[in-house]
Amino acid sequence: MLKRIKVPAIGVFFWITKILTTGMGETTSDWLVTHFVPVTGVIIAGIGLIVAFVFQFSAKKYIPSIYWFAVVMVSIFGTMAADLVHVVLGVPYLVSTIFFGIVLAVIFFVWHRTERTLSIHSITTVRRELFYWATVLTTFALGTATGDMTAATLHLGYFTSGVVFAIIILIPLVAYYWFGLSEILAFWFAYIVTRPLGASFADWMGVSTARSGLGWGTGPVSLALLILIIGFVGYLTLTHKEEEKRRLAS
Repeated sequence: MLKRIKVPAIGVFFWITKILTTGMGETTSDWLVTHFVPVTGVIIAGIGLIVAFVFQFSAKKYIPSIYWFAVVMVSIFGTMAADLVHVVLGVPYLVSTIFFGIVLAVIFFVWHRTERTLSIHSITTVRRELFYWATVLTTFALGTATGDMTAATLHLGYFTSGVVFAIIILIPLVAYYWFGLSEILAFWFAYIVTRPLGASFADWMGVSTARSGLGWGTGPVSLALLILIIGFVGYLTLTHKEEEKRRLAS
């Protein structure tokens, strides 16, 4: 009998949807803070995050629409958290990157010390789910700060930053299949990098040409990414691909 795991099976559709949510979180956050008073935008995102978590923690098992709604809201709120640290508090991107990296390391340490595992396949209890979502939220903030650091502080621009992270994300894949890197380490390495990867390309599409972007606008880019996310989540819900993948692996 399959355990009631609260997270998706890991496969191609997981990684595609994850990258799409990172891009949408970036552009939606930017759209909210530019079309509303920044505090109002944060409140809206915060309420959305709370609602998403209520649904996610209330669910008895993994439900694609509920899970990915939570990821989208974490993406939006995590982006705002990282941006506010820089914009409001004036903390340099390098410093915020290091800070969020330390926070993530502490969460991993406490999680492993408490549960003796960091495996995504073991998210079957409320406590492990709390550790999981704390990790996810921190990876989004860390990824946002890192992507902004490469684009702005290192002056690589959004497109070049996206290319750099697209190359970096291949490292855990190669290390896992060819050099025997731990599956858990490879997963979290790739998971962290998906954030600046998706956000960099989304920013490139959304920002003005004056900022070396395509100038499509954060609103249209967010809407396009949302439609794609809904499409993938709908496909996973209707086909039960992830349940089949788990059944074959068990």
